[in-house]
Amino acid sequence: MKIGALAEVFPGENRVAMTPDSAVQLVKLGHSCVVQSGAGVKAGFADALYAKAGIEVLQGAAEVVAAADVIVKVRGPERAEAEALRPGQTLISFFYPAQNAELLEVAKARGATVIAMDMVPRISRAQKMDALSSMANIAGYRAVIEAGNNFGRFFTGQVTAAGKVPPAKVLVVGAGVAGLAAIGTSVSLGAIVYAFDVRPEVAEQIESMGASFVYLEFDASELPDGAATGGYAAPSTPAFQAKQLAKFRELAPDIDIVITTALIPGRPAPKLWLADMVAAMKPGSVVIDLAAERGGNCDLTVPDQKIVSDNGVTVVGYTDFPSRMATQASTLYSNNIKNMLNDLTPKKDGVIVQNMEDDVIRGSTVVTAGAVTFPPPPPKIAAIAVQKPREKVKELTVEEKKAQEAASFKAKTRSQVGMLVGAAVVIALIGAYAPSDFMAHFMVFALACFIGFSVIWNVSHALHTPLMSVTNAISGIVILGALLQIGSGNGLVVVLAAVAVLIASINIVGGFLVTRRMLAMFQKS
Repeated sequence: MKIGALAEVFPGENRVAMTPDSAVQLVKLGHSCVVQSGAGVKAGFADALYAKAGIEVLQGAAEVVAAADVIVKVRGPERAEAEALRPGQTLISFFYPAQNAELLEVAKARGATVIAMDMVPRISRAQKMDALSSMANIAGYRAVIEAGNNFGRFFTGQVTAAGKVPPAKVLVVGAGVAGLAAIGTSVSLGAIVYAFDVRPEVAEQIESMGASFVYLEFDASELPDGAATGGYAAPSTPAFQAKQLAKFRELAPDIDIVITTALIPGRPAPKLWLADMVAAMKPGSVVIDLAAERGGNCDLTVPDQKIVSDNGVTVVGYTDFPSRMATQASTLYSNNIKNMLNDLTPKKDGVIVQNMEDDVIRGSTVVTAGAVTFPPPPPKIAAIAVQKPREKVKELTVEEKKAQEAASFKAKTRSQVGMLVGAAVVIALIGAYAPSDFMAHFMVFALACFIGFSVIWNVSHALHTPLMSVTNAISGIVILGALLQIGSGNGLVVVLAAVAVLIASINIVGGFLVTRRMLAMFQKS
């Protein structure tokens, strides 16, 4: 098959669906490639780079459409582009079929096949084709950069000769791919980061990145079910949404930067940061709305614009965050396209096989063989395992903490007293039957074990290696004591003393070797 990449006609779109590197990989699958002249220029891929990679460069879109069996794009097709498709031709691009029913009918009437990159199911095997995640990762990172560009202070706290600067407080709404990217970038810049998501099971992931999860008190029945939506977000229940908004109103006066990322496939973006919340924020605060293209999560969002509210809060509604990093975005998106074509070419012989029994291909295909196949059935493998919400840890009062410490101390004391009584009974039984000279040696052995345990066990694990010299000294004492016992006439004592000398010697030699290796790490070569 011949794969053709078109230049994007959407205003401000700088990405391209095929890079020289991805085209080379497509050729290895048995395909040939063509690209429209100038398609990659805004992303940093000049025509000469394609030609150098052995890719044919055609002058106009009409030539590419006429020559190619498969058309690849970033943005969904304009009506004229859809009408230019011919029977049997395949289009691979973002499409958003729920919002573009008219384009679905046009593609159906043309007899073309449409694979929507925004419909790739969220299952493990499809991660390499998940273009929404690739672009969301870039958008989340870029959102923090844009926030910093519009925020009048440092992200990290600083103490300087000129005064103290408090750290910025960032709230990320939605812990999907974009949200996690925003969390990671904000934490890296030194901000105090809070994050919220309707899925309580992501709390550990958020906290592992250095952010604090915003908990809500709710019943499991109030949670939206994402298992039936192919891994994408599901609408919240009214009860859950009411509690969510109440929590955001509580946080708004203390937050400096809000980054919203909530999207639900096939629906307008849910309103999560309302006008009264913006009004409660401090002047100079910033709201970055990554859902602006779908109507926005913030009441004040204007798509593709940056506005300032009456109380001095900047609300950014740009819809082209990935396009603002066009080279990186094009590289990732073209890899998603390449991986999709890899699955569509199972024998690597350049022949496209539209296997509608495959979860990924079936879920992504919205038009084929003269029929609209959207919406797809749920994937055979559940995308999300529904988990019970983790209970919030109860904060203890000062009195409760004291009572807990006292109970712990009593429990440890009882345990230690029990062990001492048990040891005393064992020693008494041994003393009743063992010779007196054996008993003297045994008491020395028991006391040595007790002292060694007390000295070493209570040392922090992080300090064990630096204490090698101390353990060497203890081992030296053990050797001296064992040598004194070797002259004993008791055969058992002689054997135990010899074993003690052997083990202590091994410990000393090993200790010196480890200590020497540690010291060498701090020596200049």
